[in-house]
Amino acid sequence: MSKKKSTVDSTAVDRHKNLRDFLDRVEEMGELRQLDGVDWNLEMGALAEMVCHESREGKSPALLFDKIPGYPKGFRVLSGATNSSRRLAYALGFPEPSGPTDVVKAFRDRMRAEFELIPPIEIESGPVFENIDRDDEVDLYKFPIPFIHEFDGGRYIGTDDLVIIRDPDSDWINSATYRVMVHDKNTCGIWMSPGKHGRIIREKYFSKGKSCPVAISVGQDPLLFMAANQEIDYGTDELAYAGGHRGFPFEIVKSELHGLPLPAHSEIILEGEIFGNETRPEGPFGEFMGYYASEVSDEPIIKIKRVYYRNDPILCLASPARPPNNFTYSRAIVKSAMIWDEVEKAGLPGVKGVWCHEAGAGRLFNVIAIKQLYAGHAKQSALLASNCHAGNYAGRWTIVVDEDIDPTSMFDVIWAMSTRCDPPKDIDYIRGAWSTPLDTMIEGPPYENNRAIVDACRPWGRKDTFPTVAEASPKLKEKMHQKYGELFSAL
Repeated sequence: MSKKKSTVDSTAVDRHKNLRDFLDRVEEMGELRQLDGVDWNLEMGALAEMVCHESREGKSPALLFDKIPGYPKGFRVLSGATNSSRRLAYALGFPEPSGPTDVVKAFRDRMRAEFELIPPIEIESGPVFENIDRDDEVDLYKFPIPFIHEFDGGRYIGTDDLVIIRDPDSDWINSATYRVMVHDKNTCGIWMSPGKHGRIIREKYFSKGKSCPVAISVGQDPLLFMAANQEIDYGTDELAYAGGHRGFPFEIVKSELHGLPLPAHSEIILEGEIFGNETRPEGPFGEFMGYYASEVSDEPIIKIKRVYYRNDPILCLASPARPPNNFTYSRAIVKSAMIWDEVEKAGLPGVKGVWCHEAGAGRLFNVIAIKQLYAGHAKQSALLASNCHAGNYAGRWTIVVDEDIDPTSMFDVIWAMSTRCDPPKDIDYIRGAWSTPLDTMIEGPPYENNRAIVDACRPWGRKDTFPTVAEASPKLKEKMHQKYGELFSAL
């Protein structure tokens, strides 16, 4: 990859250039709260969780913790960077949304319009090289690593992160999110779910008796985390995927030890090797399903030999817990759009909306709304939404509803399930599907689960004679809003 001097596409003047630029824009929106004096020990995790629970529906602000006890002013921790419709829309370059559905549709439309990857460009140096700790200088505890949940097995430096590794059989760089726990000042543990791309690549090194070179960015542009924690196709470069959504390339620099591509504007990056023949106990950790679902297990260690970081670095925090949490809203939006895109590319017509509910941790309770066009259309929709790449991992429920049902409204969905679904006839099961050790309903390997697909549409055979909904017409509702607007504005 050739080195280039150019940094930013001049046509992208309204897009953020790095995490700090993004935070300036979020502050202008009024969606950033800076909190001083919050302790790394449990307080950050509790606040990240409580703000999401008490605000709900993607209205929680991003939290920036500073003046953390025991750490220099300027060594900060960020929670929930894109966990609102407005912040995620801005990060992706979409217009101001009126709600999450606007962002889902805009994302789907972008993918439908022949979305193109934009590979990163290599530069000589970048802000992440402002400070470099080498070998014996490495001390991970110099950063305010949070102890997130009360029963966690340790402090987790990698939650909102990119674990960057190179496939030894090709030039493919995989950048994905895996949890990283600190064992001591220069040793970490890493947990990777079976079937995930990083684990597949890691095992290639281990099978040859080799350690796996790795770089871990633990503070970065939110679009990089967006790409890293979704089910992107095998062989796709997440740095290029994120660049495609930003509209211009990310800048990278090469790491000192292994020549791995590092986002040049990342805040903190660790570099070392994963050792398959040396393990330590990892976990437990409160996970995305809302439980301490995985037992303590012996997992490969990472020996950290380089730490690259900016002046006044920002560590990013994703706090999985009982939903909603500080990333489930943005995950729900992106995953909904990806499922919508994938089922349409598989040939499914008539899709009117998709929503992956936060109550299902953005994965476990997914709803697809369709305009029924033929017998079997609803069943086809459910099977595709359950089995496409974006919807398959660790699923539980897929609900199909008619186009008059808002898939984002749990009230509407439950009403449809209650009045349009005949359980013995309209609920089917998929057995032996791809899941994870974090699945609370799995007792041990193999990590396969069972899931339900629910047809909550009007029965096709009597769709046109099904009882009429008792509701004011859209025309009458609009008339009442115009005539009695003051009443509704006060509600």
